Amino acid sequence: MKTEIASFIKSIVNDGIDLAESNQAACYWKNKVAEAILEDNQPNIISPQTIDILAIIVKKAYQEQWRILICGGASKLHWGNLARNIQLVVSTQNCDRLIEHSVGDFTITAEAGMKLKKLQSILRSQNQFLPIDPSYPDTATLGGIVATADTGSWRQRYGGVRDLLLGLSFIRADGAIAKAGGRVVKNVAGYDLMKLFTGAYGSLGILSQLTFRTYPIVATSQTLVLTGKAEAIAKVSQSIRNSGLTPTALDLVSSSLLKKLELGEGCGLIARWQTIPESIDRQIEQVKAIATKLDLIAHHYHDRAEVDLWQQCATITSFPKSDTAVTCKIGIAPISAVHFLQLKEVINNAIAVRIHASSGIGQFQLENADRQIISKIRLHCQENNGFLTILDAPKSIKQQMDVWGYTGNARSTMQTIKNQFDPHNILNPNRFVV
Repeated sequence: MKTEIASFIKSIVNDGIDLAESNQAACYWKNKVAEAILEDNQPNIISPQTIDILAIIVKKAYQEQWRILICGGASKLHWGNLARNIQLVVSTQNCDRLIEHSVGDFTITAEAGMKLKKLQSILRSQNQFLPIDPSYPDTATLGGIVATADTGSWRQRYGGVRDLLLGLSFIRADGAIAKAGGRVVKNVAGYDLMKLFTGAYGSLGILSQLTFRTYPIVATSQTLVLTGKAEAIAKVSQSIRNSGLTPTALDLVSSSLLKKLELGEGCGLIARWQTIPESIDRQIEQVKAIATKLDLIAHHYHDRAEVDLWQQCATITSFPKSDTAVTCKIGIAPISAVHFLQLKEVINNAIAVRIHASSGIGQFQLENADRQIISKIRLHCQENNGFLTILDAPKSIKQQMDVWGYTGNARSTMQTIKNQFDPHNILNPNRFVV
């Protein structure tokens, strides 16, 4: 079968790049694919130059029942379950064209293989930006961000990926191209494919084109980090959420993360404001007044120091420090988030945690893989109306544990949807919950 696929790739080599052979980064791709699949075999890897060629490839795979592993730049290819029995890896990284930027309507449409970094550069020229802050901002593609629902602290002000996505085109499992939504800000009636595809890990179709709402670039940015006792951090967090204050980011952080940032001990709250200077100054003074009453220490950041702070936070909680590290995404009832930071499993193992204070969605990194610790933390999340998903971990951990740990009653519904969109299970098989 591999010879047959190789012959097919050769027949379209002018319109698709064989990443495993002709690309100078072949070693990178082989390593990334090896991390993402269960077997030791190396499937063919291809990156078509156009959406039409991509559709032809998918149609051929559908006819021949080739199982496809889909990705953009492969920065998050190792997230989710290990894929099984993959015959073909398809990257959308060469399908990265700008389709339309409606500056006045604050919308932009681009192919799914475009990197977020490139899109932000295009938007910046028109004094706009897309408020998405994923784990790998320099390498993440738009399709990969949507497929994994990967965004961070900006959800406080702008919401998650689902809230920013207005329309999409995708390639069905049979190779046909379908569309949903539009290029203007409006409500969507009926079956909302934008929400359905966000976070589906490419299991329902291959994203080919995406339309987002954009925002004006903010005038000024400043950040306040409050540190101290957990009870006081919980109170100030609640006070900010219940007030008329408008931070663009509001994250609870663990003692270990504070230490790595050289900000002392205890728990922490990182609040960021991005608006006109007068408003920022007024809001920060209000928060400082609350912090003083609660005996909290305030650290004020702006300019380069502020940028470095947020980059450090993302790096510490997202980028593995060793081959044994485990990165997890969690969700927990916001009212229980501070208590989570005080779990003995978190404190005793110096786990760096960052949790969005309003949604309870967060991420943490455990430096040395330990099934027992992960299981105890997952149980705590589930007992507090939440979840724990293993994103990045050694293969041995993913083979021994349920990556998703889903215990809800929607599995049969999810399976029905998967069967409708991909009846032969050729798209990212085994990677998602169903």
